[in-house]
Amino acid sequence: MQQASKLGDIDVVFRNVTQPDLIDVMNINRLCLPENYTYSFFDELAKDYPKAFWVAEVGDKLVGYIMCRVERVFSKIDFLKIRRAGHIVSVAVLPNYRNRGIGEQLIRRALHSLANDYGCEEAFLEVRVSNHVAISLYRKIGFVVKEVHRRYYADGEDAYVMVVKLPLTG
Repeated sequence: MQQASKLGDIDVVFRNVTQPDLIDVMNINRLCLPENYTYSFFDELAKDYPKAFWVAEVGDKLVGYIMCRVERVFSKIDFLKIRRAGHIVSVAVLPNYRNRGIGEQLIRRALHSLANDYGCEEAFLEVRVSNHVAISLYRKIGFVVKEVHRRYYADGEDAYVMVVKLPLTG
């Protein structure tokens, strides 16, 4: 699936990832985030959940991505209920393309896919407690903090677990 959007002064194409995109996705991950994954991890998510793995393209350059997987978990919303949940594993936008709405659009598209293509009833993610910009964006979309994972990251920083009910309304 491919969708074009005008965001400020740039035209952005949002589309599902393809195998040739994975090296560029890995490069964005390495430039933007301290948590890096192997090629096989990206490849596995691209093959298993292709409709919930989106990229943002400006011209012929990938500038952002979001990758997700689907899990059966105890609901983070409804106590003691088992739910099909979308797990946002990683999302990143190159620094020169931030604050233009690309990250928000990637997240909204992924959430739509998780709900409509994979039947997820909620979605969750982990975010560094110090990442105030991301936390603000997630709250804008409708995520709420449900718990804290102590020393979640390799450097010892805590993570908030944030969750949103699907499908999104509004």
